[in-house]
Amino acid sequence: MFTITRYKREELGEQQALFSGSNFMQTLEWADLKALYGFKPNIFVIDNNGVKEGLIVLLRTIFKGLSLAYIPHGPSNKLCNEYGLHRISKVLKHYMPKGTLFIRYDLLLDKNSNNEETLKGLSKSPVTIQVPDTTILDITSDEDVILSAMHKKTRYNIKLAAKKGVVIREVPISELDRWYNMYEVTAKRDSIAIHSKEYYKSVYDKTNMKLLFAEHDGELLAGIFLLIQNDIATYLYGASSNSKRNLMPSYLLQWEAIKLAKELGAKSYDFFGIPPTDDKNHPMFGLYRFKVGFSGQIINRVGCYDYYLSPIAPIFTLIERLRSFYYKRLRKI
Repeated sequence: MFTITRYKREELGEQQALFSGSNFMQTLEWADLKALYGFKPNIFVIDNNGVKEGLIVLLRTIFKGLSLAYIPHGPSNKLCNEYGLHRISKVLKHYMPKGTLFIRYDLLLDKNSNNEETLKGLSKSPVTIQVPDTTILDITSDEDVILSAMHKKTRYNIKLAAKKGVVIREVPISELDRWYNMYEVTAKRDSIAIHSKEYYKSVYDKTNMKLLFAEHDGELLAGIFLLIQNDIATYLYGASSNSKRNLMPSYLLQWEAIKLAKELGAKSYDFFGIPPTDDKNHPMFGLYRFKVGFSGQIINRVGCYDYYLSPIAPIFTLIERLRSFYYKRLRKI
């Protein structure tokens, strides 16, 4: 028997454990964070013949009387493949408020697998929310084995940074101002959008987050937010200065973060976002080369798919597509 039931948080009881897995975007803590910034979390328990899993759906009002439902990194691949997202959506839609345009799934499905039946009845989203491509490093081996598997240029840069006196340390959130000032520099340099400083403070407070700095003679050169969720560590946010880049601080920072994650019980390290291929013409090719140099497994996911609930949903997604085209193409001309 297959059922989907919505719960209030206080009604979950022992079922709260369903939301404490390694997928941080499907935790109650992440739902609490998003609730602070305009989303309304809906908590569901899916019962698949006695096997249960949790599912968090984030509702957001976009116009008066209109909203959208967003599911970050869910449901599980097993459930998606077994039942198909069309069937799951037909049950979920009864819980959605009137005026919900669509359910948008941000999926973990492998792009290179046959997902035709799983995605039947859904439309490819015109935009991406979470970057679908990443590289994940297995960190269960000894440190010297992990290091030896890296690209030789990566190993060289790690050693160079250490030799030149770059120092890595974990810092308290009270040093967020220093990091955020540098993040604004990074955003301008790389043309990326960022949240408010208060958002990153909330992320730190609501999750098991570590803030790590790379410094040289007291000068901040790079800093990252490292999230530990059970056995998965995620390099969630990163910033780097335009100063002393020849010291390769980001390489040593990542290596020390990997060692810390391993020490804290993580079995894998997710670099959380790369371009889809090693295209030298891609504006983020340098980021691709940097992250792939640590020799993790490259993962290509399908990204976002929409299940329409309203006849005007295609109009909204067309507007999204045009807006995305403008910002990615026309504004750069």
